[in-house]
Formats: sequence, structure tokens, C-alpha cells
Amino acid sequence: MIDRTDQLSVSRQAELLNISRGTVYYLPKPTSQTDLAMMNAIDKLHLDFPFMGARQLCRELLKQGHIVGRLHVRSLMLKMGISALAPQPGTSQRNPQHKVFPYLLRKLLI
Repeated sequence: MIDRTDQLSVSRQAELLNISRGTVYYLPKPTSQTDLAMMNAIDKLHLDFPFMGARQLCRELLKQGHIVGRLHVRSLMLKMGISALAPQPGTSQRNPQHKVFPYLLRKLLI
């Protein structure tokens, strides 16, 4: 994508690709060992209790002796790609056995 040995400068290459120069130079920080241990504990709890959100997971982690805040648990859950299993609204789900009624006013000028 970006070639640092190319004749074009890095900023010009980034401009041609329509990306910011900050994304070219950005190096993500590795996850710390404490966060990895916390993510492991969250994963174990989430497997046992998939309905628990960040608040309940934080409470359980505090009971187990981990010192962690709710927002940190939430950000780790987002990083791991997990969320609480909860009922979702089914307002747009149609029943296949239900009869579809015709719209009788379609060609009428109202």
C-alpha cells in the first residue's frame, strides 16, 4: 500500500490513497499482560453467564478479587467482540403464515 522506498513521499502517497498520514505512522500498542489476564477472566465468566453485561461482570470480577472498573470491562468486551445475550426487538419480523392484505387505495387519488 504505502512504500517508504518509493520515489513519491509518504505524505503524497497517503494523499493519493485518501488516507491520513497519521494512519501511516500509527503503530498499535500491544495489549498488556494485566489486560490479557482480565480478558481471560471475562471470557470465562462470559462463557458461564452469557447474559451478563459489563456491570454484572464487573461485580463478579470484584468478588473474585480483580480490581477493575465497569468502563474498563466494557472496553475490553468491545475489544474482544463480546456482548451480553439479551432479547432483541422483533418488530420487523413477519409471520410467514399471516395473510398479506392488498393495499386498496393504491390507484386512487385521495
